[in-house]
Amino acid sequence: MNGAAYLAIAIVGEVIATSFLRASAGFTQLVPSVVVVVGYCVTFYFFSLALQTIPVGIGYAIWSGVGIILVSVIAYFAYGQTLDLPALIGIGLILAGVLVINLFSQSPAH
Repeated sequence: MNGAAYLAIAIVGEVIATSFLRASAGFTQLVPSVVVVVGYCVTFYFFSLALQTIPVGIGYAIWSGVGIILVSVIAYFAYGQTLDLPALIGIGLILAGVLVINLFSQSPAH
């Protein structure tokens, strides 16, 4: 597997774990709490593997940016959480940043 695949797995783990944080009710609900802990363990393990070939700044920018976008979409559908225009603009700028990094960066991992 390459760094991009490890990073993708880390992102999926982080999105799942973060999405279950609310359902864990402050870690008082067993199953959602286990999902959160396991999800973050998977996340950090695979993120550490990804960082062996991806520069940490680039990896972290992609990981956090894509995570923010996906968690926001899941929160909309799962919890009915809506975002106002400034929040949507901010998330759009995050998406633009992730795209610029992936499409135009000359960093060693690209």
